[in-house]
Amino acid sequence: MKFTLSWLKEHLETDATLDEICTRLTEIGLEVEDVDDKAAFKPFVIARVVSAEKHPQADRLKVLMVDTGTGAPVQVVCGAPNARAGLVGAFAAPGTYVPGIDATLAVGNIRGVESRGMMCSEKEMQISDSHDGIIDLPDDAPVGKSYAAYAHLDDPVIEINLTPNRPDCTSIHGIARDLAASGLGTLKTRAAPSFSVEGETPVRLTLDLDDAKLCPGFSLRLVRGVRNGPSPRWMQQRLTAIGLRPINALVDITNYMTFDQGRPMHVFDAAKVTGNLTVRRAREGETVLALDQREYKLGPSNVVISDEDGIESIGGIMGGEHSGCDENTVDVLIESALWDPMNIAKSGRSLGIITDARYRFERGVDPEYMVPGLERTTELVLELCGGTAARAEVVGYKSHEPKVVDFPYSEVKRLTGLEVSTEESNAILARLGFTVSGSGERVSVSVPSWRPDVDGKADLVEEVMRIHGVDKIKPAPLESHAAVNGRILTTLQIRTRAAKRALASRGMLEAVTWSFIPEDQAKLFGGGSPALKLANPIAAEMSDMRPSLLPGLLTAAQRNADKGYGDVAIFEVSGTYENDRPDGQRRVAGGIRRGTASLTGGGRMWSNAVKGGGKPVDVFDAKADALAVIEACGLPMGNIQIEQGGPEWYHPGRSGTIKMGPKVVLGYFGEFHPLTLEALDVSGALCGFEVYLDAMAEPKKKATRTKPALELSPFQAVKRDFAFVVDKTVESGAIIKAATGADRKLVTGVNVFDIFEGASVGEGKKSVAIEVQIQPVERTLTDEDFEALTQKIVASVAKFTGGVLRS
Repeated sequence: MKFTLSWLKEHLETDATLDEICTRLTEIGLEVEDVDDKAAFKPFVIARVVSAEKHPQADRLKVLMVDTGTGAPVQVVCGAPNARAGLVGAFAAPGTYVPGIDATLAVGNIRGVESRGMMCSEKEMQISDSHDGIIDLPDDAPVGKSYAAYAHLDDPVIEINLTPNRPDCTSIHGIARDLAASGLGTLKTRAAPSFSVEGETPVRLTLDLDDAKLCPGFSLRLVRGVRNGPSPRWMQQRLTAIGLRPINALVDITNYMTFDQGRPMHVFDAAKVTGNLTVRRAREGETVLALDQREYKLGPSNVVISDEDGIESIGGIMGGEHSGCDENTVDVLIESALWDPMNIAKSGRSLGIITDARYRFERGVDPEYMVPGLERTTELVLELCGGTAARAEVVGYKSHEPKVVDFPYSEVKRLTGLEVSTEESNAILARLGFTVSGSGERVSVSVPSWRPDVDGKADLVEEVMRIHGVDKIKPAPLESHAAVNGRILTTLQIRTRAAKRALASRGMLEAVTWSFIPEDQAKLFGGGSPALKLANPIAAEMSDMRPSLLPGLLTAAQRNADKGYGDVAIFEVSGTYENDRPDGQRRVAGGIRRGTASLTGGGRMWSNAVKGGGKPVDVFDAKADALAVIEACGLPMGNIQIEQGGPEWYHPGRSGTIKMGPKVVLGYFGEFHPLTLEALDVSGALCGFEVYLDAMAEPKKKATRTKPALELSPFQAVKRDFAFVVDKTVESGAIIKAATGADRKLVTGVNVFDIFEGASVGEGKKSVAIEVQIQPVERTLTDEDFEALTQKIVASVAKFTGGVLRS
């Protein structure tokens, strides 16, 4: 929201400086985002052309001697057709930045003649689009003085960052009201519009809607005999200062009202409107050529204003080109209407139209200003364009029923910690337009029509707090917990952070991808149900909530590869969605590696080859990443089971499932199925994983946070090797589990160190060699003890896997 200082002071009687106003705006919640003090115009001065001689080397150039007020004339080469002796204009000396040509002037030499500056046109100073000649001022313009001050171009422009809940401050009048309520001046009240009317508005209006809230009110007035030329210079300057392009008086008036009063208006050329007007839903497939010269295809979700020939305007968003006002307009229809904020927001988004009218209507405008806004606009039209006003037609509007909020004064102290007296609270609310009734510790507060954002007592507390002063809230430490170093984060939050640290320490970079993905990608990864389809997606290709992190990560890796960064290792810890219920949102740590981006290093460098790097990533890289996450989350790794195979988007022979026990699935890892990569248009060596952090059981609560004493066995550990012949289908994990379970007290570790397949072990068989670590606890083991343990191990492996010792 932009406005100039002089424009603000037209609504606010104040002696405050620019800095004081900007500081107060931020203090009351209207954060100042930028201030343009117009310093760029300061170097331009008023100068008089003393003489104008023909350039000796160019027919269209003149050599001017210019009096800049310093005493000595300055020589300037100029090509403007209106350059002449006696002309008074705007002069820029060497070193001045000229915005219209985006250049800083220097002493130049033009066709052999030195030029020490420039006489400027309005376009070169970005005042207007006029470039027919240099600026021509009245003869009494003060030579040597600032041109910006003379032409009122030194008016600072303030830009505030409005939050969506403050529609009342989409107008300069609303901003002035807030400043006045804070004590920085007095709000000016403008006299009610007064003009005579003749006759009726001949155009009738009908609201043909199945839902009255789509257009709660519509007012219309005909003004006959207008002269639609350029708007006055003061209005053009204000509109230009806030970034709007002046068009003609009628259009400029509607834009002026939008910012001055927060009341979007629209004007129709009455001669171009056929018959009466109807507000209705658009029919499927109807089109309209809008004022931005684009044709929009509409449907029943869009509300339009139409005449007997078709659509003339998209209600509350943008008018149609057909009935637009131009220099030939003689009779004008002025519209002031109310629209449903939700419908405006949805229509604007679906059509991709962003306008100042939509910005205000989708936040909510003051319903009580619909008719006064029409009156004020009519007054401006009569003042600037002349004509005769007809009587207004108002359709559908029912008087505003103000909301009443029960307000206990104690809420101010409870929610903010501020000690604000009841008298001050009442005074603040009254200055903001609220009406307080009742007495005692609880009162009833009537909400003004321009504050649709105020619904409850907390909103009233916010109003009191921001005007009383947020800076008056004293800092206070948080209350201490009952236990020293009591835990603040939840287990899931702790595991989320631990997973991120673990993956980052493994050389992976964190990515943040969209939670919305295309429907075909969602179906590819087990999603795509209607319940997870967005009703109003921000883009056509972002239609479904993601069932997995992997589509976003894979496509992100491919985008990097397309730009020359093929060795990518990225991860994300975020949410995925299985259904539309709260328990359907999962907390997942996922990651992918591409190319040679393994833990040992990516790239085809000799240093990587020495340490085993530079090879394409594979299933074991993904497995190591997944297990690192699980270990970082504090789960006992001895209880982790890995089974071959995973979901259909993984390669069936190069993937695995991680379980805690027979039922709890902790995640999946592996290389990706070629068809999956083809469907995503992704290529290269790729592997990935997903670990479900919310599937991990809560850790057992301990009686104390103190770590138990470290117990080490005084006896030497012993290692024994076994080689078992099993079927090829038997997994190594099953052998490890069987050997570990033979005697959990003595067997402290089992590792596979060799797998052999060949004719010597038989067809369909393989030999799996394991190393078993045995740790005596109570005494040194004898040969008989080792023999007995060996028999237990052999028997356990035979029982659970069918394996026999290799002879």
